[in-house]
Amino acid sequence: MKPWSPRVTVATVVERAGRYLLVEEDRGGPFTLFNQPAGHLEPDERLLEAAEREVREETAWRVGITDYLGLYVYHAPDGVTFHSHGYVGMALAHLGNELDRDVLAIHWLTFDEIEDLERAGRLRSPLVMRRIRDARSGRVFPMDVIQER
Repeated sequence: MKPWSPRVTVATVVERAGRYLLVEEDRGGPFTLFNQPAGHLEPDERLLEAAEREVREETAWRVGITDYLGLYVYHAPDGVTFHSHGYVGMALAHLGNELDRDVLAIHWLTFDEIEDLERAGRLRSPLVMRRIRDARSGRVFPMDVIQER
């Protein structure tokens, strides 16, 4: 029997002036999908480092991570389980680096625009809107809730 191993990911909600930073990706379907800057934890990387790196690589923004949203467990339709660590970050500086090759564009969208994308089935997973709603409601935890050594 193949051992079960969830995929560990990070995702960051970044809000600025009432707009949220999302990436637009071509996932091979009939239309593009939208997601928070997110990705997989790399070997020997801390969760916070991964969150900052993913935002930088996918959006060319440097962020300061301010809060922990929590651990979101997602069972994808293809049978893969994701353990996604959600963060809240503040945009600090646009770096101008090239975007990750899977990212078509970045967008600063209002909550209403993201709700429209959700209704149209254009969010990468249900976690995108869940993380935004949690951040908007102030459902956050201090960063020291995660102990990494």
